[in-house]
Amino acid sequence: MTGPEIEAAAAARGPLTLEAVGLGKDFKLAGGTVLHAVRDVSFGLYRGAVVALVGESGSGKSTVAKLLAGQERRTHGTVTLDGTPVDARAGRAFRRYKSQVQYVFQDPFSSLNPVHTVGYHLTRPVKLHQKEVKDVSQAVTALLEQVRLTPADQFIEKYPHELSGGQRQRVSFARALAARPAVLLADEPVSMLDVSIRLEKLNLLDDLRTRLSLALLYITHDIASARYFADEVLVMYGGQIVERGPAEDVTQRPAHPFTQLLVASAPDPDNLGSSLKSGNVGQNGGGAERVGRVKSSTGGPAEAGCPFSNRCPLADDKCRRETPGLQLLPSNRAAACWRLDVAAPSGTDSAV
Repeated sequence: MTGPEIEAAAAARGPLTLEAVGLGKDFKLAGGTVLHAVRDVSFGLYRGAVVALVGESGSGKSTVAKLLAGQERRTHGTVTLDGTPVDARAGRAFRRYKSQVQYVFQDPFSSLNPVHTVGYHLTRPVKLHQKEVKDVSQAVTALLEQVRLTPADQFIEKYPHELSGGQRQRVSFARALAARPAVLLADEPVSMLDVSIRLEKLNLLDDLRTRLSLALLYITHDIASARYFADEVLVMYGGQIVERGPAEDVTQRPAHPFTQLLVASAPDPDNLGSSLKSGNVGQNGGGAERVGRVKSSTGGPAEAGCPFSNRCPLADDKCRRETPGLQLLPSNRAAACWRLDVAAPSGTDSAV
């Protein structure tokens, strides 16, 4: 499913930093079965911009992040950093790449070693990535202040179990920033935190990416927070990108039936500072209402044709037989659906 030529909404923020083209990952299962976890995924991350990768559990979001972080070896496709191809076999060059592309894990409870202090967790990456720094303790203090853990002296000697979930996640952010990265891959960074402090953490990430000019990939299942936080939204289903475009447009006028389902099923986004209203969902032909009412939970992706065909009430024989490619829509958007004339008629009238 090769994507069309589309100007990324995030490109307006700054220069292209990290680019994935035709990214794919296959896993061999028992009995010779092959699981195509990620298929032909292409997008770019730009300095100072947030790209949100949105989808339900098992859609391939975290696998994409692990491929970009070098934690998994890609089966297909290429990754470039500042125009230079990334090769996992390149030794020293690959180690430099991994310092430039940092991964913030979803679970702050397990990503920190419980037998070491906060100071230890931050001292090691400072020594490794900031070799010119003479006063390591001062650098550690600066990192804690950067993620708003102040006064820093009160946190340096604490152990992870002495911190709240939000404080642990801030330490995770600080540890990633110690490498002075150009790219931050945040995998569900607020999903395990109390709802009351999620917005606070998103605001912190927003401040960090602005002040440090970070290219940020925000992975989430919550499309409402993606609208609040991101410049561009990529919607994944069955290992593929099924819709992409500016965050405001994708969440206010979803074109793909799966995106419509995500928007329709989202909790009240006003809790996250968004103005998205449930009354807007399905305005393009009522597709979201139908998807939410019919076949909303009938299993995983279809084995043939459109991956969403076995859950989509709009699916016909062509949907079950042929996999759709991304079709260019107005306003720098694209969606992979054979039935866009029905799912989003107002968006296809002027499609390119």
